[in-house]
Amino acid sequence: MSCFQKDKYFFTEVKGEAVCLICGAKVAVFKDYNLNRHYTTKHEEKYRNLSDEERAKESEALLQKLQTQQGLLTKLHAPRNAAVRTSFVISHKIARNSKPFSDGEFVKECLLDSVALICPETKSAFENISLSRRTVARRIEDIAGNLELQLKSRAADFDCFSLALDESCDIRDTAQLLIFLRGITAEFQITEELAAMRSMKGTTTGQDLFREVNACLDMLELKWDKLVGVTTDGCPNLTGKNVGLLKRMQDKMTEIVQKLTFLHCIIHQEVLCKTVLKMKHVVDVVTKTVNFIRARALNHRQFVAFLEENEIEHGDIRYHCTVRWLSLGKVLKSVWDLRGQIQDFCVDKGHDVPELSDEDWVADLGFAVDVTALMNQLNVKLQSKGLFVHEMYSAVKAFMRKLQFLSSQVKDNNLTHLPTLKEAKRPEGHLQKYSTMLEALHAEFSRRFQDFKTLESEMHVVSSPFNCIVDDAPSEVQMELIELQSDMLLAERFRSVSLLDFYSSLKKENFPHLRRHAQKILVLFGSTYHCEQAFSVMKFNKSKHRSSVTDDHLSAVLRIATSDIQPDFCALVQAQNRLDYSH
Repeated sequence: MSCFQKDKYFFTEVKGEAVCLICGAKVAVFKDYNLNRHYTTKHEEKYRNLSDEERAKESEALLQKLQTQQGLLTKLHAPRNAAVRTSFVISHKIARNSKPFSDGEFVKECLLDSVALICPETKSAFENISLSRRTVARRIEDIAGNLELQLKSRAADFDCFSLALDESCDIRDTAQLLIFLRGITAEFQITEELAAMRSMKGTTTGQDLFREVNACLDMLELKWDKLVGVTTDGCPNLTGKNVGLLKRMQDKMTEIVQKLTFLHCIIHQEVLCKTVLKMKHVVDVVTKTVNFIRARALNHRQFVAFLEENEIEHGDIRYHCTVRWLSLGKVLKSVWDLRGQIQDFCVDKGHDVPELSDEDWVADLGFAVDVTALMNQLNVKLQSKGLFVHEMYSAVKAFMRKLQFLSSQVKDNNLTHLPTLKEAKRPEGHLQKYSTMLEALHAEFSRRFQDFKTLESEMHVVSSPFNCIVDDAPSEVQMELIELQSDMLLAERFRSVSLLDFYSSLKKENFPHLRRHAQKILVLFGSTYHCEQAFSVMKFNKSKHRSSVTDDHLSAVLRIATSDIQPDFCALVQAQNRLDYSH
């Protein structure tokens, strides 16, 4: 705060405005005429007889009084702002951890009880924190709105972006379309966020889905000509060739002469490949046996007690969930390790499982354990966060090479990398069967990943620009690629920094097409893993115990729970204060 003309007009400057020290009136324009007019019409009669020295003293006294008043107001507002901010922070944590909105009241109760024991003199400050169910709901709405504004601000800087789409029904059979966005800026900064959750009460045709996607892009003010890729899980209403969403999106891109890359979720395809193994005769027996033990409470208690009596390392047997591919490998491994105890227990209960005594079936079980373990390892690799599409495809290619290698080894009776099968008694001729099954699995992987194979040369240019063959690269980057491969300093830098930092460091005037090509590849989604994660959060939040959660609140919770953006709590508190003052 600086004082000016205090010896004449008793004004000071506060936050860019001229404020009268006598009455507190504000004058927007700092002109001598405006200040003089206010002083003459309002205060001249009272202060006209003061000398210059007396004016200066009076002005200083009035300024000191104003500063004291402002300091008092600031002190009064500070505890209130702290209480409001605390309310926002706790509400944010409630949404991030998928807790019911009513848990805010429980949290406040715990806070007050703790404060009463630790520092009772500050209890009144904690009593001002509002955490009722309705308040938490409003706070979550405000936080989600703030995150959306920040995402919209970031989206304005995107050079290009891609989408990951998936659709599923909640507990009330409302179709929820999740749209995840990955965008990249000129500095190669990547943003990966939930763009929108669109609730669809009626039909979910390709036209309906296209309308929702278009509305989402309009909301974020994203242009279609910046869209470079779309990844889905392959369901018909998304991928239909004639009226599906992707067909309509392709038609839209054709209008603006823009190429669009469509990818089928790499994790989803990897899971589908298991069907060629034809392990139904193994899985059915395992599932039936496990259900006999786990589905009956008495049997389960007795089986656990039986394992404890025999001091078995495994304390229990796993359930198999058909919708979780990863669980199958763990169940098969559990049954393999406990097959002797399971057989003894089932015989005692009069429920004999003859397959456990069949060497052919046990060998098939051992093979299934090893193969599912290998596929589970691949699945876990593909679920890592922050993977680029070329990294995911490299993991799949490595697995395909492993399948060929294992098939060759099995033919030669070398089971070094199939330890469970090696442990089993193998009837004559079975190794040839297992080798054939591994070859069939390799062929299925080759068939299903054609969309990624089509992109292989383009991905190789980005992931290994100094090792790729120039003739195989897209024509628009070939000349720049030759220049790049001839620069030893850039080759050294490529080995020492991350991929994003390397392409960000390339000069725009020297490598415009190569930078653009790298952006288009690095921004692609390799899977719909983010959508699957969000659906898990959705099913946890909107369950049979919380089925009344509205679509708007569900959307807000999903945005908060999946976002890497930190809410601007200061802006939220200021907005809340303005809202309160307006009333």
